[in-house]
Amino acid sequence: MRLGLAVISAVIVFGVWELIARGLKIPAYLLPAPSLVFAELGQRLPRILEHATVTTTSMLLGYGLGIVIALPLAMALAYSRLFEATVYPAVVFLQILPKIAIAPLFIIWFGFGMLPKVLLVFLLTFFPIVVSAVAGFKSCDPDIIELARATGTSRLRLFLKIRFPSALPEIFTGLKVAAALASTAAVVAEFVSSDAGLGYLLLTFNGELLTSMVFGTIVILGVIGLGLYYLVEGLERLIIPWHVAARGEQSIDKLF
Repeated sequence: MRLGLAVISAVIVFGVWELIARGLKIPAYLLPAPSLVFAELGQRLPRILEHATVTTTSMLLGYGLGIVIALPLAMALAYSRLFEATVYPAVVFLQILPKIAIAPLFIIWFGFGMLPKVLLVFLLTFFPIVVSAVAGFKSCDPDIIELARATGTSRLRLFLKIRFPSALPEIFTGLKVAAALASTAAVVAEFVSSDAGLGYLLLTFNGELLTSMVFGTIVILGVIGLGLYYLVEGLERLIIPWHVAARGEQSIDKLF
């Protein structure tokens, strides 16, 4: 149902866009009609897909690195007050720094190529995962924890059976926010330090005044970003279906 509604929304948006561009006779270099955008996109599709592969690779690597580092860090922050007091301010400071200002440093340190882009995606995605995971690990009912300890449950079993499952809803919230940010981070990195990728293509098409291809590239970026987001959401439905079902029931209750 949600997919159907999303498709209907997209059709409406593109339909209104087409009517405005055609009806008002707006020049194509200012606002090309969707029909022109998709026609141009079809002609250049092999080139677009080649650069899309580069962008998608940097997105997935940076996003994966963010997950691998953020979750253990969140566990340490949640279960050690001393660690939280000393490390968390540094994590927040790192998030506050403008990423576009850090990108040139990555070029100086690591040169051009994939690594600077992966690191920039990592920096932009790991913070929401950390914050959400910390909140999740701290949200476990203390009465349940005390009961488990009273029955002699080991710390490892306590974590695997109680703490981690109770944190999963918050963790997936952070993962979805990070997934939505990953494409932005990859494009920003390619603006600064790349000769390949969709960000590089955006700059190239903009310089050539190919507005239709600028819009086409943005559409491809949106599709990639949505794909990653819905992949994470699909994993959420698979791993914690009870939470997704409860959330759906709450949404229905609000409607009525």
